[in-house]
Amino acid sequence: MSDWHTFDIRVYFEDTDAQGVVYFANYLKFMERGRTEWLRDLGIQQDELIEDHGVCFALTESDARFLRPARFNDRLQVRSRLVEHSRVRFELEQAVSRLDGELLCSARCVAACIDAASFRPRRIPADVLATVTASAASNK
Repeated sequence: MSDWHTFDIRVYFEDTDAQGVVYFANYLKFMERGRTEWLRDLGIQQDELIEDHGVCFALTESDARFLRPARFNDRLQVRSRLVEHSRVRFELEQAVSRLDGELLCSARCVAACIDAASFRPRRIPADVLATVTASAASNK
């Protein structure tokens, strides 16, 4: 549906486990940063969503494949792209690769729009949905 958004990161010692490789759950943190930066680059600030609309996005599904290890001080790229959306959720494809393109982890993630107070599902605000879908359409 759209081109990849990219976000570069570096692996810190705190990201690694006793074997000296990135602990698997930290790839999910890296992808969270990628989703946040994807929205930010579209002009959507998650704290402002809460203030202005009373909603936020919550990860409801994640299906990840861990293919190769990353190590301390590696420079990585997190790629994110919208693959599907509805009035209440986004589905993104994400990938973490070395800067040379070697794929380390891939995932499909679903983020649902929820009421920030009750945590019940809510429709994505019209302006937010329009921004995201316009961006995806312009990248076809």
